[in-house]
Amino acid sequence: MQTATLSSIQAPQQFTAPFPALALVNKPNLTTAETAYYLNRRPQTLRGWACLENGPLRPTRIGGLLAWSTATVKALAGVAA
Repeated sequence: MQTATLSSIQAPQQFTAPFPALALVNKPNLTTAETAYYLNRRPQTLRGWACLENGPLRPTRIGGLLAWSTATVKALAGVAA
């Protein structure tokens, strides 16, 4: 039977957020993944909002991709611009 030593125990990994804090974002548009992360929704929910045009914000289509206004996302999330 083996006993654990300090060298064999690994420290838990630090959690790193996939995107920077919303207050630090200064680009004009966000991707669907970024917007979903900041609004705590799934990307498919945002795609549904775009398709049905019934969500709290509307995207712009740029080259077939959805672009979500950073200012609108900040306002919806309650983050000062």
